[in-house]
Amino acid sequence: MEYRAPIETYAGKVREVVIGKGSKAMKIGGESILPLHFFEGSIENPPRLVLEVYDMEPDDWAGAVLEPYKDVVSDPVKWAQKCLDFGADLVCLKLMSTDPGGENAPAEAVAALTKKVATTINTPLIVYGSGDETKDIEVLTKVAEVCAGENLLLGPAVKENYEPICKAALDYGHCLIAQTPIDINLEKELNIKLMKSFPPERIVIDPLSSALGYGIEYSFSIMERTKHIGIMFKDATMQMPIIADLGKESWKTKEAKASEKQGILWESIAALTFLLAGANILVLRHPETLKLIKEVITGKI
Repeated sequence: MEYRAPIETYAGKVREVVIGKGSKAMKIGGESILPLHFFEGSIENPPRLVLEVYDMEPDDWAGAVLEPYKDVVSDPVKWAQKCLDFGADLVCLKLMSTDPGGENAPAEAVAALTKKVATTINTPLIVYGSGDETKDIEVLTKVAEVCAGENLLLGPAVKENYEPICKAALDYGHCLIAQTPIDINLEKELNIKLMKSFPPERIVIDPLSSALGYGIEYSFSIMERTKHIGIMFKDATMQMPIIADLGKESWKTKEAKASEKQGILWESIAALTFLLAGANILVLRHPETLKLIKEVITGKI
Protein backbone atom coordinates (compact mmCIF):
# COMPACT_ATOMS: atom_id res chain seq x y z
CA MET A 1 0.00 0.00 0.00
CA GLU A 2 1.32 3.41 -0.95
CA TYR A 3 2.18 5.58 2.01
CA ARG A 4 0.52 8.97 2.18
CA ALA A 5 1.70 11.47 4.71
CA PRO A 6 -1.13 12.85 6.86
CA ILE A 7 -2.11 16.34 5.79
CA GLU A 8 -3.08 18.95 8.37
CA THR A 9 -4.32 22.49 8.07
CA TYR A 10 -3.71 25.15 10.67
CA ALA A 11 -5.73 28.05 11.96
CA GLY A 12 -2.89 30.53 12.21
CA LYS A 13 -0.44 32.21 9.87
CA VAL A 14 2.86 34.01 10.28
CA ARG A 15 2.46 37.67 9.47
CA GLU A 16 4.07 38.90 6.29
CA VAL A 17 6.54 41.67 7.07
CA VAL A 18 7.73 43.92 4.25
CA ILE A 19 11.12 45.58 4.63
CA GLY A 20 12.72 48.04 2.23
CA LYS A 21 10.89 50.35 -0.10
CA GLY A 22 9.83 50.50 -3.76
CA SER A 23 11.65 48.10 -6.04
CA LYS A 24 13.89 47.05 -3.12
CA ALA A 25 11.01 45.90 -0.93
CA MET A 26 11.19 42.31 0.27
CA LYS A 27 8.61 40.13 2.00
CA ILE A 28 9.45 38.05 5.06
CA GLY A 29 7.30 35.31 6.58
CA GLY A 30 3.69 34.79 5.58
CA GLU A 31 3.64 30.99 5.88
CA SER A 32 0.66 29.04 7.19
CA ILE A 33 2.42 25.69 7.56
CA LEU A 34 5.04 24.43 9.98
CA PRO A 35 8.72 24.67 8.96
CA LEU A 36 9.49 22.68 5.80
CA HIS A 37 6.07 20.98 5.77
CA PHE A 38 5.83 21.46 2.01
CA PHE A 39 3.51 18.44 1.76
CA GLU A 40 0.89 20.46 3.68
CA GLY A 41 1.08 23.66 1.66
CA SER A 42 3.47 26.19 0.19
CA ILE A 43 5.77 28.83 1.58
CA GLU A 44 5.29 31.96 -0.49
CA ASN A 45 8.36 33.77 0.80
CA PRO A 46 11.48 31.61 1.14
CA PRO A 47 13.92 31.98 4.03
CA ARG A 48 16.20 34.97 3.44
CA LEU A 49 19.96 34.48 3.67
CA VAL A 50 21.98 37.38 5.02
CA LEU A 51 25.68 38.20 5.33
CA GLU A 52 26.79 40.57 8.05
CA VAL A 53 28.87 43.73 7.75
CA TYR A 54 30.53 45.69 10.54
CA ASP A 55 30.81 49.47 10.51
CA MET A 56 34.44 49.06 11.59
CA GLU A 57 37.20 46.61 10.82
CA PRO A 58 36.57 43.55 13.03
CA ASP A 59 39.22 42.70 15.57
CA ASP A 60 37.61 39.51 16.84
CA TRP A 61 36.82 37.56 13.65
CA ALA A 62 38.57 34.28 12.88
CA GLY A 63 41.08 34.69 10.06
CA ALA A 64 39.28 32.14 7.90
CA VAL A 65 36.00 34.07 7.90
CA LEU A 66 37.70 37.46 7.50
CA GLU A 67 39.70 36.34 4.47
CA PRO A 68 36.87 36.62 1.87
CA TYR A 69 36.34 40.26 2.86
CA LYS A 70 39.97 41.31 3.44
CA ASP A 71 39.93 43.90 0.63
CA VAL A 72 36.74 45.65 1.83
CA VAL A 73 36.66 45.49 5.63
CA SER A 74 37.74 49.11 5.90
CA ASP A 75 34.78 50.29 3.78
CA PRO A 76 31.31 49.11 4.93
CA VAL A 77 29.67 50.28 1.68
CA LYS A 78 31.99 48.16 -0.46
CA TRP A 79 31.73 45.33 2.07
CA ALA A 80 27.94 45.38 1.81
CA GLN A 81 28.10 45.28 -1.98
CA LYS A 82 30.51 42.35 -1.88
CA CYS A 83 28.07 40.44 0.31
CA LEU A 84 25.44 40.88 -2.39
CA ASP A 85 27.96 39.82 -5.03
CA PHE A 86 28.43 36.60 -3.05
CA GLY A 87 24.67 36.00 -3.44
CA ALA A 88 23.21 37.24 -0.15
CA ASP A 89 19.55 38.22 -0.22
CA LEU A 90 20.16 40.95 2.33
CA VAL A 91 22.88 42.69 4.28
CA CYS A 92 22.96 43.07 8.07
CA LEU A 93 24.92 46.13 9.15
CA LYS A 94 26.13 45.88 12.75
CA LEU A 95 27.11 49.17 14.37
CA MET A 96 29.81 47.71 16.60
CA SER A 97 31.84 50.92 16.69
CA THR A 98 29.18 52.44 18.93
CA ASP A 99 29.92 50.07 21.82
CA PRO A 100 30.81 52.24 24.86
CA GLY A 101 33.37 49.61 25.82
CA GLY A 102 35.12 50.08 22.48
CA GLU A 103 35.31 53.04 20.13
CA ASN A 104 32.07 54.56 21.44
CA ALA A 105 31.41 56.17 18.04
CA PRO A 106 28.83 58.98 18.03
CA ALA A 107 25.30 58.26 16.85
CA GLU A 108 25.38 60.99 14.19
CA ALA A 109 28.39 59.45 12.43
CA VAL A 110 27.05 55.91 12.29
CA ALA A 111 23.61 57.14 11.24
CA ALA A 112 25.17 58.90 8.25
CA LEU A 113 27.09 55.73 7.38
CA THR A 114 23.95 53.64 7.66
CA LYS A 115 22.14 56.00 5.32
CA LYS A 116 24.98 55.67 2.80
CA VAL A 117 24.88 51.88 2.90
CA ALA A 118 21.08 51.76 2.71
CA THR A 119 20.89 54.03 -0.33
CA THR A 120 23.82 52.39 -2.16
CA ILE A 121 22.78 48.73 -2.12
CA ASN A 122 19.80 47.43 -4.10
CA THR A 123 18.26 45.37 -1.28
CA PRO A 124 16.68 46.26 2.07
CA LEU A 125 19.01 46.72 5.03
CA ILE A 126 18.98 45.11 8.48
CA VAL A 127 20.62 47.22 11.18
CA TYR A 128 21.73 46.06 14.63
CA GLY A 129 23.11 48.27 17.37
CA SER A 130 26.06 47.17 19.49
CA GLY A 131 23.81 45.57 22.10
CA ASP A 132 24.46 48.13 24.80
CA GLU A 133 20.97 48.88 26.08
CA THR A 134 21.61 52.56 26.82
CA LYS A 135 23.77 53.47 23.83
CA ASP A 136 21.43 51.63 21.46
CA ILE A 137 18.66 54.09 22.34
CA GLU A 138 20.79 56.99 21.19
CA VAL A 139 22.14 55.18 18.14
CA LEU A 140 19.01 53.47 16.83
CA THR A 141 16.74 56.48 17.28
CA LYS A 142 19.22 58.62 15.31
CA VAL A 143 19.56 55.95 12.61
CA ALA A 144 15.77 55.78 12.35
CA GLU A 145 15.58 59.55 11.92
CA VAL A 146 18.39 59.90 9.37
CA CYS A 147 17.14 56.91 7.36
CA ALA A 148 13.48 57.99 7.45
CA GLY A 149 11.42 56.21 4.82
CA GLU A 150 14.03 53.53 4.06
CA ASN A 151 11.98 50.94 5.97
CA LEU A 152 14.98 49.37 7.68
CA LEU A 153 14.69 46.28 9.86
CA LEU A 154 16.03 47.89 13.01
CA GLY A 155 17.05 46.53 16.38
CA PRO A 156 17.47 45.07 18.81
CA ALA A 157 14.60 46.41 20.90
CA VAL A 158 14.71 44.76 24.33
CA LYS A 159 12.56 45.14 27.41
CA GLU A 160 14.96 47.70 28.93
CA ASN A 161 14.90 50.12 25.98
CA TYR A 162 12.08 49.22 23.60
CA GLU A 163 9.92 52.30 24.16
CA PRO A 164 12.10 55.03 22.56
CA ILE A 165 13.35 52.70 19.83
CA CYS A 166 9.81 51.58 19.08
CA LYS A 167 8.63 55.20 18.87
CA ALA A 168 11.47 56.17 16.52
CA ALA A 169 10.81 53.18 14.25
CA LEU A 170 7.12 54.09 14.16
CA ASP A 171 7.69 57.81 13.53
CA TYR A 172 10.21 57.30 10.72
CA GLY A 173 8.76 54.26 8.98
CA HIS A 174 10.87 51.24 9.92
CA CYS A 175 10.36 47.66 11.03
CA LEU A 176 11.54 46.42 14.41
CA ILE A 177 13.54 43.50 15.79
CA ALA A 178 12.17 42.40 19.17
CA GLN A 179 14.88 40.55 21.07
CA THR A 180 14.51 38.41 24.18
CA PRO A 181 16.91 35.97 25.92
CA ILE A 182 15.75 32.48 24.87
CA ASP A 183 12.56 32.48 26.93
CA ILE A 184 9.10 31.99 25.42
CA ASN A 185 7.33 33.91 28.18
CA LEU A 186 9.63 36.92 27.92
CA GLU A 187 9.23 36.82 24.14
CA LYS A 188 5.47 36.95 24.37
CA GLU A 189 5.57 39.62 27.08
CA LEU A 190 7.71 41.94 24.93
CA ASN A 191 5.53 41.37 21.87
CA ILE A 192 2.41 42.27 23.86
CA LYS A 193 4.05 45.50 25.02
CA LEU A 194 5.17 46.42 21.52
CA MET A 195 1.77 45.69 19.99
CA LYS A 196 0.13 48.32 22.19
CA SER A 197 1.65 51.04 20.01
CA PHE A 198 3.48 49.35 17.13
CA PRO A 199 1.95 47.46 14.16
CA PRO A 200 2.57 43.72 14.60
CA GLU A 201 3.06 43.35 10.83
CA ARG A 202 6.29 45.35 11.25
CA ILE A 203 7.83 43.20 14.00
CA VAL A 204 10.40 40.41 13.60
CA ILE A 205 11.34 38.22 16.58
CA ASP A 206 14.95 37.59 17.59
CA PRO A 207 14.87 34.93 20.34
CA LEU A 208 18.72 34.81 20.33
CA SER A 209 20.61 32.05 18.56
CA SER A 210 23.19 29.76 20.08
CA ALA A 211 25.84 27.91 18.11
CA LEU A 212 25.96 24.21 17.41
CA GLY A 213 27.14 22.45 20.55
CA TYR A 214 26.76 25.58 22.67
CA GLY A 215 23.10 25.51 23.69
CA ILE A 216 21.56 25.32 20.22
CA GLU A 217 18.81 23.05 21.55
CA TYR A 218 17.48 25.92 23.69
CA SER A 219 17.26 28.28 20.74
CA PHE A 220 15.72 25.56 18.59
CA SER A 221 13.00 24.79 21.12
CA ILE A 222 12.03 28.47 21.48
CA MET A 223 11.81 29.01 17.72
CA GLU A 224 9.85 25.79 17.28
CA ARG A 225 7.41 26.70 20.07
CA THR A 226 6.97 30.19 18.64
CA LYS A 227 5.91 28.69 15.30
CA HIS A 228 3.61 26.17 16.96
CA ILE A 229 1.90 28.81 19.09
CA GLY A 230 1.44 31.20 16.19
CA ILE A 231 0.45 28.76 13.44
CA MET A 232 -1.21 25.88 15.24
CA PHE A 233 -2.93 27.86 18.01
CA LYS A 234 -3.39 31.18 16.20
CA ASP A 235 -1.89 33.29 18.97
CA ALA A 236 -1.62 36.78 17.46
CA THR A 237 1.19 37.76 19.82
CA MET A 238 3.47 35.03 18.39
CA GLN A 239 2.79 35.25 14.67
CA MET A 240 5.85 37.25 13.68
CA PRO A 241 8.71 36.04 11.46
CA ILE A 242 11.93 34.95 13.20
CA ILE A 243 15.49 36.14 12.61
CA ALA A 244 18.38 33.87 13.60
CA ASP A 245 21.59 35.84 14.07
CA LEU A 246 23.91 32.84 14.18
CA GLY A 247 27.12 33.80 12.39
CA LYS A 248 28.83 35.44 15.35
CA GLU A 249 27.91 32.63 17.73
CA SER A 250 29.13 29.95 15.33
CA TRP A 251 32.49 31.50 14.50
CA LYS A 252 33.50 32.29 18.06
CA THR A 253 33.48 28.59 18.99
CA LYS A 254 36.82 26.81 19.37
CA GLU A 255 35.74 24.23 16.79
CA ALA A 256 35.03 26.85 14.11
CA LYS A 257 38.30 28.63 14.84
CA ALA A 258 40.25 25.39 14.42
CA SER A 259 39.96 25.33 10.63
CA GLU A 260 38.05 27.05 7.84
CA LYS A 261 36.40 23.82 6.66
CA GLN A 262 35.25 22.94 10.14
CA GLY A 263 34.03 26.51 10.72
CA ILE A 264 31.96 26.50 7.54
CA LEU A 265 30.40 23.16 8.44
CA TRP A 266 29.81 24.30 12.03
CA GLU A 267 27.98 27.41 10.84
CA SER A 268 26.11 25.49 8.14
CA ILE A 269 24.74 22.85 10.50
CA ALA A 270 23.66 25.57 12.92
CA ALA A 271 21.91 27.35 10.04
CA LEU A 272 20.14 24.17 8.92
CA THR A 273 19.02 23.57 12.50
CA PHE A 274 17.39 26.99 12.66
CA LEU A 275 15.77 26.48 9.27
CA LEU A 276 14.15 23.34 10.67
CA ALA A 277 13.05 25.34 13.71
CA GLY A 278 11.32 27.90 11.49
CA ALA A 279 13.71 30.84 11.12
CA ASN A 280 12.72 33.19 8.30
CA ILE A 281 16.01 35.11 8.20
CA LEU A 282 19.47 33.61 8.72
CA VAL A 283 22.35 36.00 9.43
CA LEU A 284 25.59 34.28 8.36
CA ARG A 285 29.27 35.21 8.11
CA HIS A 286 31.07 33.01 5.62
CA PRO A 287 30.04 33.18 1.94
CA GLU A 288 30.64 29.44 1.58
CA THR A 289 28.05 28.82 4.28
CA LEU A 290 25.67 31.01 2.30
CA LYS A 291 26.35 28.94 -0.81
CA LEU A 292 25.75 25.64 0.99
CA ILE A 293 22.49 26.75 2.60
CA LYS A 294 21.23 28.23 -0.65
CA GLU A 295 21.87 24.89 -2.35
CA VAL A 296 19.85 23.13 0.34
CA ILE A 297 16.93 25.54 0.00
CA THR A 298 16.82 25.52 -3.79
CA GLY A 299 17.71 21.86 -4.21
CA LYS A 300 20.38 22.80 -6.74
CA ILE A 301 23.47 21.04 -5.48
